[in-house]
Amino acid sequence: MLYVLWEYHVRGAKRRAFERHYAATGTWAKFFRRGRGYRGTTLLQDPDKRDRYLTIDCWESLAAYRRFRRRHERGYSTLDKLFQHLTQQERCLGYFLSVGQLRPR
Repeated sequence: MLYVLWEYHVRGAKRRAFERHYAATGTWAKFFRRGRGYRGTTLLQDPDKRDRYLTIDCWESLAAYRRFRRRHERGYSTLDKLFQHLTQQERCLGYFLSVGQLRPR
């Protein structure tokens, strides 16, 4: 499995809207379901910094995720722009594989 992690700092008054669009049943997850290999999204909130969230998008493989991004780049970009007003900052923390899936170099 591939896990794509994002960190967000959400504008205080926008937390509910952010949670609605970024949760496991939210707008982004519905969009990702168009892609073969999408396995789900988890939304996490920092209990000490209530405006800080992480998302973990799970895909069956890096190839499945990259294929989706290529095929749906326009839709991805549209959603990203549509929701940018909800956050003060966002950054991709990276792409991670389950340890058992790592190939020796």
